[in-house]
Amino acid sequence: MKKLIIFGEGVYADIVHQYFTDDTEYEVVAFTAEKEYIKTNKYLNLPMVPFSEVQSLYPPEEYELFVAIGYKEMNRLRERIYFESKNKGYTLPSYISSKCSWMTKYPIGDNSFIFEDNTVQPFVKIGNNVILWSGNHIGHHSVIEDNNFISSHVVVSGMCTIKPYCFLGVNASIGHGVTIGSESLIGAGSTITKDTEEKSVYVPAKSVKLDRQSTSFKL
Repeated sequence: MKKLIIFGEGVYADIVHQYFTDDTEYEVVAFTAEKEYIKTNKYLNLPMVPFSEVQSLYPPEEYELFVAIGYKEMNRLRERIYFESKNKGYTLPSYISSKCSWMTKYPIGDNSFIFEDNTVQPFVKIGNNVILWSGNHIGHHSVIEDNNFISSHVVVSGMCTIKPYCFLGVNASIGHGVTIGSESLIGAGSTITKDTEEKSVYVPAKSVKLDRQSTSFKL
């Protein structure tokens, strides 16, 4: 079995550990984190070692590494550790769930994580350091560029482009041929039908409670 180190601790690291253990040929052998954030030398009954020392303890010629950091700082924290890990010489594998509908023939980038029940249609391109949580639809010929986080039940229609450093909230819908500008935050339930500006936040219209006595409809 291939040997894997996971950078991180907490909910996402726990999940990554289970998926790699249950659904790949990898054996997770240790965790690592920046020294100032380490609280214990064991995590999930495996060694937790300082990132500054990981090369000497688990040399990159023998071990691979996955960066299990979520969308903090619009994915830039994950990007920083990603590049530091590559500079240390590590291969950063990607995970594609065996329960994902993976129809594209393009290779995925590294350190990406594709959960179960995603539908990835033909000609889709997915870059480095991308997280697709469960249950999304990524339409044909769309491009998910590096350092993005797409949460659950998001619809990305065909021929879309998601530029880097974006977060797409639960149940967001992206119309056909739309480009999501870099560093866009698309709130849960938003419907986007036109290209977004860079470094912008988009949220759906607020739901309001109607007075049944003042409306014409009847239940």
